[in-house]
Parts: sequence; structure tokens; C-alpha cells
Amino acid sequence: MKKIIPIAVAIVLIIVIGGVSVGLKLVEKYSYSKERADLDEYFGISSNEDTAVILGNEMIQERARLIDGVYYMNLSSVHLYFNDRFYEDRNENLLLYTLPDDIVRCEIGGSAKETKNGTEELGYVAARYEGDALLVALDYVKEYSNFSYQAFSEPNRLQIDTAWEEINVCEIAKDTAVRIRGGIKSAILADAAAGERVTVLEQMENWTKVKTADSIIGYVENKRLGEIRAEQPIPVSDYTEPEYTSVTRDYKINLGWHVIAGEAGNDTLQSVTEKTKGLNVISPTWFKLCDNEGGFTSFASKSYVDKAHGMGMEVWAVIENIEYKDSIDMYEILSSTSTRAKLIESLVSVVKEFGIDGINVDFETISIDCGEHFVEFIRELSIPCRQNGIVLSIDNYVPKGYNDHYNRKEQGIVADYVIIMGYDEHFAGSSEAGSVASIDFVEEGIERTVDQVPPEKVINAVPFYTRIWETTGSGISSQAVGMEMAEEYVSAHNIVTEWDEAACQNYGEYTSGDTLHQVWLEDEESIRVKLNIMEKYGIGGVASWRLGFEKPQIWDVIGEYLNQ
Repeated sequence: MKKIIPIAVAIVLIIVIGGVSVGLKLVEKYSYSKERADLDEYFGISSNEDTAVILGNEMIQERARLIDGVYYMNLSSVHLYFNDRFYEDRNENLLLYTLPDDIVRCEIGGSAKETKNGTEELGYVAARYEGDALLVALDYVKEYSNFSYQAFSEPNRLQIDTAWEEINVCEIAKDTAVRIRGGIKSAILADAAAGERVTVLEQMENWTKVKTADSIIGYVENKRLGEIRAEQPIPVSDYTEPEYTSVTRDYKINLGWHVIAGEAGNDTLQSVTEKTKGLNVISPTWFKLCDNEGGFTSFASKSYVDKAHGMGMEVWAVIENIEYKDSIDMYEILSSTSTRAKLIESLVSVVKEFGIDGINVDFETISIDCGEHFVEFIRELSIPCRQNGIVLSIDNYVPKGYNDHYNRKEQGIVADYVIIMGYDEHFAGSSEAGSVASIDFVEEGIERTVDQVPPEKVINAVPFYTRIWETTGSGISSQAVGMEMAEEYVSAHNIVTEWDEAACQNYGEYTSGDTLHQVWLEDEESIRVKLNIMEKYGIGGVASWRLGFEKPQIWDVIGEYLNQ
């Protein structure tokens, strides 16, 4: 009996210890963790100035800075999330913002802005450099952009809203914790008291992702939440989008480019238009950039303008950068605020002096890094054009990706017409022979443009020329000729042409020795198909490159389009 008692005690002790161990494990498994997350680490805070940004319901990678009580974000973030019209001129130490009727100027590092009404003190530094990055005060951005922000501290974070779609919300039903992840062992981000309102972001089986009133995003148990309901946030009411008025016409534009290489070219107005029908805009190539200081040559003629008006045509004068392309630097011209201002002032002055109706900007081969400067030039040029009733039109290439940096969407807002140069699908430097403007190429250009620009502001330019191609074992070459010369070539070489359904053009070829000669004709049939596509998209009209290269019959085809 004495031997049995110690054994029994040992067994009981083992059972008790085992029970306690199991109990502790059960408590550990089913108890809620009280570990608290490091919020500085959670929000990625690296300094007293560093500020996390919650955009809508997501913490984004981009950061803000808190400097002297003012919140800043770098210019690239401002462009990405709020407004891409803010323009930096590093050389002249300026931050510009272009409105429909004014250019607002801030000296970088200064606390005032200059408008047409004078100087206004802001009470804070609007923009400052931090290393190579330009930081812009959110309060300044907000003057010209539609968003709201709310600041929280410990740690520094901003809640920014740019949209106000319907959201789901609820109240916390019972005191609880907001955790990093769904699960009772996850670390605590914040405490949530009963009655506290949260935004419901994502519901799962047992946990729901929420955002607290002070913009901490985490997870709460479903059983701790009240009834979920839809709610419509109140949008920003202290911002009004500026109105960019246009001088678009209430009829289809029929524009013809008139190539003028010297003053004597003005005398060809009568001859180049005598066989046209329905031409309501003529665009002479009068102005040519000639130096890097904003200078240009001019062949403008008052008698030409008066004569064109008497013939029922408006005059939209071309300013181009091709004639002296080897001696000018478009980046140098367009990236300087002073040079842009000089160019614009001089150009508008000549236009007003000669009674010219519009300006057609034909700046080609603008580099990608010059794109933002080109767009700023268009914005700034649009101001005096708008004020003086001068039609502003911009020429654009067709190929996708080739001139995305020309920003057709912005052109469609600030300019009156966006012209698609619907040709040069295959050009002098092409590596293979092909159509100048096949129908798929033309439609793609129109379709992509009307996705960004109101259709009534879009003009598609058609080619009055054809390329004659020669391909040999040693290479490929071509020459551009007018419509009649192309048909004479076909006739002289007894070429039999057939309708190419893919290109929607008459195609012909012949072989001479080891040389393959090919031609995709632009004629009444090909132009009619292009015009039908233009009518399909309801765009603002047609342009043609160039006057003098067409067959007279083309004008009847264009007339059918104008009367649709």
C-alpha cells in the first residue's frame, strides 16, 4: 500500500501537469494577441518630415514631406495623381500653371504668385527643391486641382481623396482592435471603440478589411462590426474646373495646305485653288522657325489674306520647324519660358497685323524629353488665341506611340482643332514598300484620337500624293508624286492595277530586270473610303496635303463628304 501511494501521487501530478499544459496551449491558441505593431515601421516613416500617403483606400508608394508645417509632394507625383499642368522651368527657377486666360508664375523658393492681376502672398513656400526633386505644396496644388486631404500625426500620414464614389461603412459594435492581418494573433495597429465609424474595404469569412477615421487600414473580426450600409461621400465643393472655350466652327472644315517657299509663292493662290470645290480654309506655310531665340521667317501677305477672304476661305497660317531643322534646337526653344513668350508674342502680333484667322502648329520630330515643353507651348499659345478669336490647330502623326508625348488629350482641351496627318505610313526612309495611307492605318489614327479628343475637334488629313517604289537586291527607294503623275506613270508602263481590299487602294506593279516597281494609288476611290471612315467617327473635317497634287475630280468626292 505504501508503494502504491507514491505511484498514484505521481500519476495525479502527471495528469495535473498535462492538463495545465494542455490548458495553457488552448489559452495560447484561442487568446487574442496584445502585441502592438510599430506604426512608424508599418507606415515606412524614415524621418520627422517623412509622411505616408493614403490615396483613397490604399497606401501608395509615393511619399509626402512635412516642412515648416506645410505638406509637399514632388512634381512627378503631383502630375501623376492630381494635375499635370504644373510646369517647371529649372533654368529660370519658375513653377508655372497655365489657365485659360493667364499664366500663374511662382518663383521656386518664394512665397508669392504672380498673375495678370498682380502679386499675391501665399504665406508659405509654394515650391522648393530637395536635391534634384521639385517639391510642390499641396495647398498650392489644391488651388488648381480637385482633391481633398486630411493630415494625421504619430505617425505622419495624409488621407487624400480624388474621387467620391459610393462606399460601404459601418460602426464598431463592440470595443475591439484593428490588426495588421485577419487573425487574433496578428499585431494590433489601433484600438477601435464601440460606435466608431469605419470604411469597409473587403469582407471575408471571419474578418473584414477596414479603414479607420484616421486612415489606418487593417482587419477587424466580423462579429465586432455593426450593420454595413452604403454611403455617398461629400465631394470637394471649393474647386471649380476652369472653362477652356473654343472657336470651333459649326460646319465641317475643308482645309488645304498651300506650300509657299518664298514671297512669290503668294501669287499662286488663284492657280492652286481654281479647281477646288468647297475649300473653306487655306493654310499657307508662311512661318518657319529659324533660330533658337524664338525667331521665325515670314512670308505673310495682307493681300493674300484679303484675297482668300474674298474667295470664302479662312487663312490658318502654318508655323513649322522643318525648313531650318539642322540649325535649330527645339528643346532649347521650347524649354525656355522667356523664349516661348517671345515666340508667342511675335507670332500673335503678325497674325493680328495681317488679319490671319488661325495658326496651324506643325512641329515635327519633337523628342520625348521635349514633349512637356511642347505641350506647355501649346497651352501658353492658346491664351492669346482664345482672347483674340484666333483658331489654333495642331498637327500630329498617326503611328501609335510615336508621338504620345504630344499629349493629344491636352491639345483637345486647350486648342481648337487636332489634326491627324493621316499619311506617311510608308515614307522615304521606310525599310519596305507599302501604302502611304492604308485604310487600317487611317482608321487607327482617327479611332485613337477621338478616344482622347472630342470628335468635332478632330480633322483627318488625306494625302494627295502617291509613292512610286523601286526594290532591288541592293535596297529600296521611292519618290512622292501627285495623283495625275502617278496615273501617267501607271499608263506609261502599262501597269494593270487591281483593288487591294486590305489597303482600300488600287495597286499595281511590274518588274524591270532585277527591279520591282510598285504603286499604291491615291485616287477618287481611295479618298472616298477614307472620307467614309471619317464620317463614321463624326469628326470635324478633312485636310489635304498638299494643294496642287490632286486630280480635279477629288473635289467632287470631298464635296459629297462635306454635304453628308
